[in-house]
Amino acid sequence: MPKQRPEPLDDELTERPSKSQLKREMHALQALGETLIAMQPAERARFPLSDDMLRAIDETARIRSHEGRRRHMQYVGKLIRKEDLAAIQAVFDGIEQEKQQRDHAFHRLEKWRDRLIDEGDPAAEQWLTEHPDTDRQTLRQLIRNAQRERDQDKPPASARKLFKFLRDTVQL
Repeated sequence: MPKQRPEPLDDELTERPSKSQLKREMHALQALGETLIAMQPAERARFPLSDDMLRAIDETARIRSHEGRRRHMQYVGKLIRKEDLAAIQAVFDGIEQEKQQRDHAFHRLEKWRDRLIDEGDPAAEQWLTEHPDTDRQTLRQLIRNAQRERDQDKPPASARKLFKFLRDTVQL
């Protein structure tokens, strides 16, 4: 007669994640570490990272061997487990929100540029009303050049200059 195993308690089943789940979590932490390593030092400074973690990130730059880098990334993943993941995620969320706001502002400027080129002076007057510190003469010259390029089916170099001028005016 085969040995009968004792029935596991429900608590044991729900508390312990599977080995596969643990591996997925470790890979996710390693990916987070790779993201932090890929950032510029100024961006990375926004994150609440321990000194050990910062040293490990800086050390990554000098590792050239593929296998050495793989092992080091495992070490970085191990160190990240000790970090405050909620605070790190909050910084990532803030960065993503800033990016979305910047993208939205760029889309608004693109719409303004297209409207200025399509409508001409009436749109320019409205732009100047909303942004009185804009150089009127430069704005109108860029609009005329962009309209001329559009009418002659030339590449939109002046439209790009107009966009850059608008971006500099609103200081994005």
